Amino acid sequence: MKIQTQAIITGIVLILAGVNHFLMPVFYLQIMPSYLPFPTGLIYLSGFAEIVCGSLLLSQKSRRIGAWLTIALLIAVFPANVQMVFNEFENRGLLFYAAIARLPFQFLMIWWVYRFTK
Repeated sequence: MKIQTQAIITGIVLILAGVNHFLMPVFYLQIMPSYLPFPTGLIYLSGFAEIVCGSLLLSQKSRRIGAWLTIALLIAVFPANVQMVFNEFENRGLLFYAAIARLPFQFLMIWWVYRFTK
């Protein structure tokens, strides 16, 4: 699959994930680290950021900056992914193991998106 196609697919996925922040904010509130201020605002801000990043990845002209912003976003939301592991630790159900698997996947996503910067 060509880089352009991969970037477009990634952009669409990011846009959909961003929209989901507005449709299901309660889910994201559950994984928001308690030490962060204004959790609802941060959920909407991160959703908006995902929509912007995804949109920038769709065009060849804005793809490079979109990739760098997406990398920054993936790093910024990593604490929420760690919090999800801690939240699900007691249950040790499917969501717990999915949250653990998501942590290294985040680094894979960073590498994936980094390829769009060239």
